[in-house]
Amino acid sequence: MGKSRHYFHLHLVSDSTGETLMTVARAATVQYEAVRAIEHMYPLVRTHKQLDRVIGQIEQAPGIVLYTLVDKEIAERLERFCREIGIPFVNILDPVFAVFQSYLNVPFTRRPGGQHALDAEYFKRIDALNYTMMHDDGQIAENLNQADIVLVGISRTSKTPTCIYLANRGIKCANVPIVPDIPLPAELTRLSHPLVVGLVASPERIQQIRQNRVLSLNSEGYNDLYVDRREIAREIAATRRLCVEQGWPLIDVTRRSIEETAAEIMELFRHFKNAGRAPDLA
Repeated sequence: MGKSRHYFHLHLVSDSTGETLMTVARAATVQYEAVRAIEHMYPLVRTHKQLDRVIGQIEQAPGIVLYTLVDKEIAERLERFCREIGIPFVNILDPVFAVFQSYLNVPFTRRPGGQHALDAEYFKRIDALNYTMMHDDGQIAENLNQADIVLVGISRTSKTPTCIYLANRGIKCANVPIVPDIPLPAELTRLSHPLVVGLVASPERIQQIRQNRVLSLNSEGYNDLYVDRREIAREIAATRRLCVEQGWPLIDVTRRSIEETAAEIMELFRHFKNAGRAPDLA
């Protein structure tokens, strides 16, 4: 019984994909180390019949309800139910709508999933994702100049997931691995359009990730130097020298999440577009 008090049910009800809710919920729950949320996600809830199923699930496992429902009738029905059984509920968009309404003084459309409309911005993201997947791990190097951002770094510095994260924000991103004794594509040092950013991490961190990678793949016959700490340190030193020589900004991702790394890269990119060069990183 004591252990069960460290867990609670968190119901996330959305008339769209639920991404906004999940981001807010996890940003909040991570601040409470002693508890863990059991998440129940209900996306695309747009009819009363769909809400019936949600209400049944909440009734079976009461907890906190967070929702983003722009249909007034459906939202009010969910609120009434929560009041009746005595559980907390929050429409996380209400405070935002209130600020927009008071400042803009215009009505809003109450259109479910409006942020996912098939507009020019949407197709820009799809184009960026296609480009990024085709130019992963140094592929099609002759097209690197079409990228917005090119990431370089040794193996296991999170180049690919960072590129995909950036592509989801409409940024065409390619990545080129730095491999010992293998020359970099000649195109890389002649780029005129994209911002090039180097990624590094501590030798200990890279070694740990590489060892786990080898174990998970049950690899046989791999090069021992791949997980050798001294060799990894030499690879990192070579990356740092390359970035200094080329004037590329360098980011240490040792203690950074993908989101944090991407945020810094996007800030560099904004500066790059405005000033024609990336700022020097301290």
